[in-house]
Amino acid sequence: MLRIVISVLLMIFVCSVAYSKDNPIVKTPSSQKNESVKSKSASKKNFETIILNRVTEPNEQAFSILVPKGWKTEGGIIRINPTTQGGPAQSISAKLDFTIKRDDGGTATLHWLPEILYYDPRRSITGQMGLMQIGGNYNGMPIYYVMSAVDFLTQGVFPLLHPKASDVKLIEKRQLPDLVEVYKKRVQAIPSPIPLDFSYDAAVVTVTYQENGKEFKERLITVIEDMGQIGTGIWGNKETFLFKAPVNEFDQLENVASVIQDSVKLNPQWVMGELKGQIQRGEIARETQRYINEINKQIVEHRQNTYAQIRNDMYLNLTSQEEYINPYTKEVELGSNEWENRWINGSGDVVYSNNPNYDPNRDDSLKQTDFKLSQVKPRK
Repeated sequence: MLRIVISVLLMIFVCSVAYSKDNPIVKTPSSQKNESVKSKSASKKNFETIILNRVTEPNEQAFSILVPKGWKTEGGIIRINPTTQGGPAQSISAKLDFTIKRDDGGTATLHWLPEILYYDPRRSITGQMGLMQIGGNYNGMPIYYVMSAVDFLTQGVFPLLHPKASDVKLIEKRQLPDLVEVYKKRVQAIPSPIPLDFSYDAAVVTVTYQENGKEFKERLITVIEDMGQIGTGIWGNKETFLFKAPVNEFDQLENVASVIQDSVKLNPQWVMGELKGQIQRGEIARETQRYINEINKQIVEHRQNTYAQIRNDMYLNLTSQEEYINPYTKEVELGSNEWENRWINGSGDVVYSNNPNYDPNRDDSLKQTDFKLSQVKPRK
């Protein structure tokens, strides 16, 4: 029971707590913005103008996200039926399986993969007796030895999603110690009568490959959480995400992917409803209500930056962001500094452009006149 409490609280705490001061994000001072854009333009060719519409997750309205105009979305929040999975382990919390793609063929794709709990039999007496077989099922959890983040991505995720890929080349693998520290700090902040020996491994890998006669480049990231002795063998993947594009377009589209990643806004009401539902499904005692109240307070205080803590480390390090003031809400938003100008309208749609003569209010294809420039937040 304690394991369920810890797992639930950790998941919501990490996914919902706002941007903290120690978040490892690279910022570009306002005074350096123009210089930064120009220098990046020399190495990364941007789209002169990119139009993004704010889209709400369709299944439970759990979050909204910016999507390039004309791109498609698939999936969303999913619920696992315990009667079809051999047990309830995957059914306590909601899972996200969400894709944004440029076309039906997915030539450019962003894919958030669901978090799955696995079971390592080496920490159980039954498993030590050889009564649990790798590939089997325990209480709804696939039975596999805990894997490193790199192995999980290269031996698990990529082959599963690309069974027909050929000429696969691993061109980069990199550990993400800063992301590991984020998780460790969250665990340390959870009050517990016994020490929590959770351990983490985070990594990003980049591969190139051939698929359907085209050459692609793909970057994948994940965090592996091992619940240690208190979890008695339970481990799982967290924040598993991939970005794919044709090799010759990867750098250009990576800027767009960064904008999309940084645009996620959680629905605070959904988050609180999900946590309460998890408590009910896990039959957790009422005293955890105080955790709900605390988390709700944090979401209200920092609602504009929710989800920022779990942004994919690869984009935080590979792209520069800027703080903008929303002319409608007066709140601070994170956005890309890869373009000279950023507009937003009352619906939350965003337009970036390097064309000094472009005005989205005069763009006949948009048929909207409520776009306003987002000014960069002054630096102290």
